Amino acid sequence: MNRIINKWYKNHALIYKVILFLSTTFFIVYLFPKSGKFKYSFDKGKPWQSESLYAPFNFAVKKTKEELDTERRIIIENSPIYFNVNSNIKEEVLVNYKNKFNSVFVDSLTRNKLQLYAIGKSLLDDCYKYGVLDEKYDYSNDKRAILLENQVQKINIVFSQLFTLDSFKSKTEQKLISSGFSNQQAAFNTIINDILKPNVTLNKSITQKALQEELDKVSLARGSIEKGALIISKREQVEGEKYNILKSLEAEYESQIWSATNYNWVIFAYTLLVALALLMLLLFLRKYRMDVFLNNTKVTFIFFNMLLMILLTTLIINYDAKFVYVVPLCVLPLVLKAFFDARLGLFAHVLTVLLLGFIVPNSYEYMFLQIIAGIVTILTVSELYKRANLFISVGQITLIYIIAYFAFFVIHEGSISNIRVETFGMFILCGLATLFVQPLIYIYEKLFGLVSDVSLLELSDTNTKLLKELSDKAPGTFHHSLNVANLAEASANEIGANAMLVRVGALYHDIGKMKNPTYFTENQSTGINPHDELSSTESARVIINHVIDGVEIAKKYNLPDRVIDFIRTHHGTSLVYYFYSKEKEYDVSINDEDFKYPGPKPYSKETAILMMCDSVEAASKSLKEPSSTKIDAFVESIINKQMENGQFLNANITFKEIESIKKVLKNKLANIFHLRIEYPE
Repeated sequence: MNRIINKWYKNHALIYKVILFLSTTFFIVYLFPKSGKFKYSFDKGKPWQSESLYAPFNFAVKKTKEELDTERRIIIENSPIYFNVNSNIKEEVLVNYKNKFNSVFVDSLTRNKLQLYAIGKSLLDDCYKYGVLDEKYDYSNDKRAILLENQVQKINIVFSQLFTLDSFKSKTEQKLISSGFSNQQAAFNTIINDILKPNVTLNKSITQKALQEELDKVSLARGSIEKGALIISKREQVEGEKYNILKSLEAEYESQIWSATNYNWVIFAYTLLVALALLMLLLFLRKYRMDVFLNNTKVTFIFFNMLLMILLTTLIINYDAKFVYVVPLCVLPLVLKAFFDARLGLFAHVLTVLLLGFIVPNSYEYMFLQIIAGIVTILTVSELYKRANLFISVGQITLIYIIAYFAFFVIHEGSISNIRVETFGMFILCGLATLFVQPLIYIYEKLFGLVSDVSLLELSDTNTKLLKELSDKAPGTFHHSLNVANLAEASANEIGANAMLVRVGALYHDIGKMKNPTYFTENQSTGINPHDELSSTESARVIINHVIDGVEIAKKYNLPDRVIDFIRTHHGTSLVYYFYSKEKEYDVSINDEDFKYPGPKPYSKETAILMMCDSVEAASKSLKEPSSTKIDAFVESIINKQMENGQFLNANITFKEIESIKKVLKNKLANIFHLRIEYPE
């Protein structure tokens, strides 16, 4: 049992990666829409590239969306509306009319009373011939209307034959004016307002039911293809009826392949492909980014971001596939480049796009656009902490999207007459969403404990609490750190390393000297040297401990691990040579390990640069009567000695880059000592 537990503990990092790999694979497969993929790829208006295609089974030729929409629109336009009619209301209205008329118009006040009465009754008879609506309805005048009395069809008319209160008033006014009774118009309107009642109401349930019955009768197909029939020949143009037949076969094929019989096999195949893609990422990390591979937090971070992009794209496709280009997929390479490097960012982006190719429509077009946009992102975005750079890069990415989409549209359609301008708007929205990468990077820094150039810029401020404390307690060390930072930044720029990272590392590399500042010569202003009272071994231990103390202080102030790496490695495993030589004068058999820094050796270009610059800057203070020749020999001597001791064996730095760094250091030191060119005598 103990052996199993120990084995588990020793391999827990690898076991975690396996669990992460499997869970991510299954989750991605779960997110994929449950529909098959047609094995042939074709585009409207382009030649059929595969061999001649024969129908593999009987299938129906489905109508296009436009055809179905047209049929449904015609049915909706021609579908009748049903109204309930109450015939008893007419008799009630006529009785009320007679009583109200006699009370308003009396013989002593009105002439031709009988004629006026007859006009009103005639108007009411016309009005209630079909009925008065209870409210205004937004139907066309020629819309067919069916009147129901006690749920039985009574009469079939057009909608314009039904009256409303306003239409009846209008007709009444016209009739009174034409009959010479315009003076009685106001009194007659009063009567109408009091007696007129609606007797026709819309029967929504029957109307909707009748419409739905007609819509259900619409056939989704307009023909069928028999098994074995030739669908399309090789190099034949995919257009018109051929295109519709192919789309029907595609839909039928996808529905059949996802039958219960084949479902498990297809899921298994999807799992294999997704697992293969994720495995390529892990192999890439193991071969080219071992430091990332060994860090489970960083591996989790990469998988999480890929999964997030797939999740967002899947949600958008499930909602409406036409919005697929709104998803800011270029956020992925931006984030990975900010925390790692461009090569890793592009590799992960390409794998993510390949996985999304399973589920997006027009997969080739989508993958081409996204991969090109990802390459542009990697090539254009530099120094992300500068806001202008991000805006410029996002503008370039958006422009690439628009140009590439325009080219694809012209290839597919052959013209620009039907180009969809709203798609360009989606690319602009995608660009605006990409700007969210700045706050996203900040969130990731807090969640995953990573560090980006934005954080490095904040740490490079010499007014930070830790650097101010360093300048107060160890002013000489602080000044030394500033000089090293300038040298290291110039060297990093020369060979294309991360200048911001190496500058921050240089500023903090000697913070451990704050614990015992007077034991370091740059802080000794009184002329008293505490080492005079210590043995060489004790002095070496104090000097070596500034690395360990620096790591402890850095952790106390929550400095990122990438910065702490500079503190650990800036002396590598070199000797404290002064005290080692001093002790060796008295004891030839001394143990070298007592005078060695604990390491590790530098394992990146940046940490190697810091080691060179730190040693050169510190030793340059001992130069007497410096000249160009002395400085050149001095720089060569120090760096060559570090190379001979194997301090750069773990760093991915070349001889050519080291020579470039030497050149920078020689020029910088010459400027510091204000040397002029030495002319020959």
